[in-house]
Amino acid sequence: MTLAERIDHDLKEAMKAREAARLGTLRMVKAALKNAAIEKGGADAVIDDELATSILRKQIKQREDAAVGFEQGGRPDMAAKEKEEIVLLATYLPTPLSLEEIAVIVKEAVAEVEATLGTSVGKAQMGAVMKLAQAKSEGRADGKLLIAEVQKHLS
Repeated sequence: MTLAERIDHDLKEAMKAREAARLGTLRMVKAALKNAAIEKGGADAVIDDELATSILRKQIKQREDAAVGFEQGGRPDMAAKEKEEIVLLATYLPTPLSLEEIAVIVKEAVAEVEATLGTSVGKAQMGAVMKLAQAKSEGRADGKLLIAEVQKHLS
């Protein structure tokens, strides 16, 4: 079952169970997936898991930003709602890598790219290592953590 199919199935289950909060969140995600399908090649285009995961990450990021805005605006009730949606959406993402696993991936990427270590590491080498590390992590590592780990290994 693809990620899009799983979301569709869970949406139907939320309808049957009359879970309004879950239903609303899943409808927004389904709409985002449908929009991506239309952009890709028509309403009937198939969304692969990689694209669906990136859409979910974007949806989570939007909700994180909204929660911060609501907290700053004195709306803790709305911020809590956004955080609940983040928790629900995170259940559809693959399990994130630990810091140790990220370090191993970065070490392997540095070795494969044969990057020179030292203070004068160029952007090209960092970019090559990042590209390979992101491919190896298969979307299971936060970009900020990867950047920090690459910088640590290359300096």
